[in-house]
Amino acid sequence: MQVILLERVAKLGQMGEVVRVKDGFARNFLLPQGKAMRASDANIAAFEAKKADLAVRNDETRAEAQTIAADLDGKSFVVIRSASDAGALYGSVTPRDVADAAVAEGFRVERRQIVLTAPIKELGLHTVKVHLHPEVDAEVTLNVARSAEEAELQATGKSIQELAAEADAAAEFEIAELFDDIGSAGRDEDEAGSPRI
Repeated sequence: MQVILLERVAKLGQMGEVVRVKDGFARNFLLPQGKAMRASDANIAAFEAKKADLAVRNDETRAEAQTIAADLDGKSFVVIRSASDAGALYGSVTPRDVADAAVAEGFRVERRQIVLTAPIKELGLHTVKVHLHPEVDAEVTLNVARSAEEAELQATGKSIQELAAEADAAAEFEIAELFDDIGSAGRDEDEAGSPRI
């Protein structure tokens, strides 16, 4: 099916271009979303008549998106989730969760604007792309943690695995010190001549 693009569509073309797309893509996405219209002689003439209005509207939405992107780019949001000791989430973080975290911080972001390249299934810091306009993107950092305290530690650059390794090393050190203390107490008793038990 041939369609006229009413806005820039990634990997497809610029506003005003007539492109050939699969029928399902046009019927299920481009046409209902208002991103394109069928390329008939009447529609081409109608597009040419309102092309200036579409260009002005596109410039306005791009300027608004750039303003939002300037505030949003580089921000960090915390999402609290249950996870195993190894850091694997019980479930995953979805675009809705990212959008909800951004809205809670006062940003106007919709779920459909969040681009996750893969599902987030682990604790840690994740970079997430926010597609605000066909020509404007922003990147945010998502801090997925089990608690607010853990999120603060992750924000300093430590991973859950590093924190667990440090805790294990500290526990082993304490145990080793305890055995050293017990061993030295036994040697003191041997030197004093008292029988060992």
